[in-house]
Amino acid sequence: MSIRRDDIDVSLDDRPEPAERRQVEVLAAELRRHRKDRGLSLEGLAALSGVSRSMISKVERAEAVPSTTVLSRLAEALGVTFSRLMAAPTEREILVIPADRQPILRDGESGFLRRCISPVLPGRGIDWVLNTLPPGGGTGRFVAHRRGVSEYIYVLKGRLEAHVGDRAVRLDEGDSLYFEADADHAFDNVGPGDCQYFLVIDSSRTR
Repeated sequence: MSIRRDDIDVSLDDRPEPAERRQVEVLAAELRRHRKDRGLSLEGLAALSGVSRSMISKVERAEAVPSTTVLSRLAEALGVTFSRLMAAPTEREILVIPADRQPILRDGESGFLRRCISPVLPGRGIDWVLNTLPPGGGTGRFVAHRRGVSEYIYVLKGRLEAHVGDRAVRLDEGDSLYFEADADHAFDNVGPGDCQYFLVIDSSRTR
């Protein structure tokens, strides 16, 4: 039996921090909810995403944290973004999200940290995320989104190299980037310190 590289080394530490454990449990519940809402079995989602059934089952049981690449595949197969899997939706029109309530997911292998700073509102197609990459770190490759999804980036600190399809561009502190996200894309920290950047994913045109 072959082993998917993306399924390796993503198990939870024996004693995760309480906040990390809560986030993993939210992710597990949201992944399961979105899968069932679409009438997909574990096998069906595995076929659509290219992620093994056993890995999906572990994530849904909150026994593993998916790598960035794996979560990207699952989100795209379900027709949602990362943020939709990291937080339950809310109906409130005015919403303060305290810093300690903002969903955070860390890729244990790369150190890539994603903080969702926008609420998950039903029927809205905007996700706003604060990302941090350690020196020498990268996000890994994100699968192409559906046509109509676009992304906006603003570099708060450090230097970022963005790969979109077969093109690569470098961004310095204060630079911004827009691109149509229906191509594979990845981001690397090419500076000496942490790179921190805002990411806005706009999927409103796909609705």
